[in-house]
Amino acid sequence: MTGASIPAPDAHDSIALGRLPAPAEPPAGGDWPEDRPRRIVTPRSAADRVFRGVLRCAGVAVLVITGLIALFLILRAGGALRKAGPSFFTTQSWIPAANRFGIAAVLPDGAIIAIIALAIAVPVALGTAVFISEYAPVRLRRTLIAVVDLMAAVPSIIYGLWGVFFLQPRVIGSIRWVAENLGFIPVFRVRGEHTSSSFTTSTFIAGLVVSLMVIPIIASICREVFSQAPVGEREAAYALGANRWGMVRTVVLPYGRGGIIGATMLGFGRAMGETIAIALIVSPTYLLATHIFENSGMSIAALIALRYQESTPEMLSALMAAGLVLFLITLLVNALASIVVSRSRSGAETE
Repeated sequence: MTGASIPAPDAHDSIALGRLPAPAEPPAGGDWPEDRPRRIVTPRSAADRVFRGVLRCAGVAVLVITGLIALFLILRAGGALRKAGPSFFTTQSWIPAANRFGIAAVLPDGAIIAIIALAIAVPVALGTAVFISEYAPVRLRRTLIAVVDLMAAVPSIIYGLWGVFFLQPRVIGSIRWVAENLGFIPVFRVRGEHTSSSFTTSTFIAGLVVSLMVIPIIASICREVFSQAPVGEREAAYALGANRWGMVRTVVLPYGRGGIIGATMLGFGRAMGETIAIALIVSPTYLLATHIFENSGMSIAALIALRYQESTPEMLSALMAAGLVLFLITLLVNALASIVVSRSRSGAETE
């Protein structure tokens, strides 16, 4: 018949015509066996096995070297720790003539310098990371990334010399103004006369110099985490009418919260271990620096660098004990920071 359509054969007709194979009959028990995933194994090549072996040896070597460093410090610090006991952690004085050593002052002073550095570095690093990852043009972005990486490669003694000869004379006026007008706040108070020499070797200037070393670390990690924010959520924010800052505030920053925390912790560990720059700036005093603008303060790393050459066997053991404490603190902080950063990279929730 003209115009009539021929219906397509269904599955039963195809089976009857032999075009499709008939379905298999169930087994005698009446039930099909349970489907199980098959494991596909690809044989490794010789180069792959060598590469895996080299990586495994490198990882084990890092652990072995770290353990040997810890063992060395424990053995060399044993004499001072056995002699001083818990008072090593509660004594503020460092008197070699009397063989009296303690880190109750230098350990908090180092933490104060690190906190000052983070208070300055974190906002600057966050702004830099957001600008590079979200606002900067491609060419400028590459230049800024190279500059930030270059800042991380500059030796610390260069920062220390810059702080001594350039920064100190130029910030004394601002520090004096803060001390005179906000001196009612205990942390900003400066006891005695407010002369220029009263501020030159303060923990604030040391923290300001150390912040320049911490900024590249925090900025690089935050930039990498921000760049991994989900594209779908970025586009969804734009689709809902958000501008670029709204997208950054609601998508990028919440996604990178863990990375920001981890980067800050890594910066704290870096600041705690800084040596030469602090040794060039702070005055070698062993008192707790409760006033950040006064000439006082000393970190453990700077203490070891300044007192190693003149050390007696007893003092050397005490310096090793102080180094052991610093080693354990930085190791713990960096390990926790690495865990936080890795979790942020593997996945994060946005608000």
